[in-house]
Amino acid sequence: MKPAAFAYHRARDLREATELLAELGEDAKLLAGGLSLVAMMNFRLARPSALVDLGRVEGLSYLRRENGALRIGALTTHHAVETGREVLGEEFAVLADAARHLGHHPIRTRGTFGGSIAHCDPTAEWCLLAVLLDARVVVTSAARGSRTIPAAEFLRGYFSTAAEPDEAVVEVVFPAPARHAALTEFAPRKGDFALVAAAVELDMADGRCRRGRVALGGVDATAVRVPAAEAVLTDASPADDLWLAAADAAARAIEPGSDAHASADYRRRLTRTLVLRALREAVAR
Repeated sequence: MKPAAFAYHRARDLREATELLAELGEDAKLLAGGLSLVAMMNFRLARPSALVDLGRVEGLSYLRRENGALRIGALTTHHAVETGREVLGEEFAVLADAARHLGHHPIRTRGTFGGSIAHCDPTAEWCLLAVLLDARVVVTSAARGSRTIPAAEFLRGYFSTAAEPDEAVVEVVFPAPARHAALTEFAPRKGDFALVAAAVELDMADGRCRRGRVALGGVDATAVRVPAAEAVLTDASPADDLWLAAADAAARAIEPGSDAHASADYRRRLTRTLVLRALREAVAR
């Protein structure tokens, strides 16, 4: 199929892009890599009245470490994250590892980090890690300037975020290192969207697991943390029995839906398997 008719605008800088958004109204959309939005337009699942192309906007593609935090520009490609281990180091290696799950190589060279966050797919790897690691999303508008929103508040539901119609995502900030973190997922074929994805991060010290974070994708309208599983991991001795108990708690805590791809029961069983696998990978780091 072909998309419905729309007006096309190419912004020369970020200010022009946000001014165009304000002028064109809430039916206008930003175009970054276009891998998700254009596909939805072709199927008439999205019908923006106008597109504002960010392709010529400079200064939004970077991976940068500052005072222990990791800053990722909105136009940074998935491939740049995948190959950015020199900047990411061991502290943020989970992002480079996770990038291999994002579609296929051509998709990773065109798709953008900020575009994925703004699209807010329930199984998106970057959304999942942003929720897991308490990332902050920086957005800006021509009228009101910039503001910073915690990822858990920014990602509201199916393809829905807290950004206003005239705001653009400009940066995602991961505030603290995550040396013991891992992401696992299951998709019917390599490159497909995951049926379920699981990500964990552990705070290990003095032979104990002081704290653990568990987040899931594909089981709700957006990526979600699982407090019941995290409670199991608090101040505990690391052992396979602990990982099993946390995985069981995660599977019991969710209420996933059924669809043509998988039943709710299958998603629960996948959750248990994937959380267990992620915990084992995280502690192995």
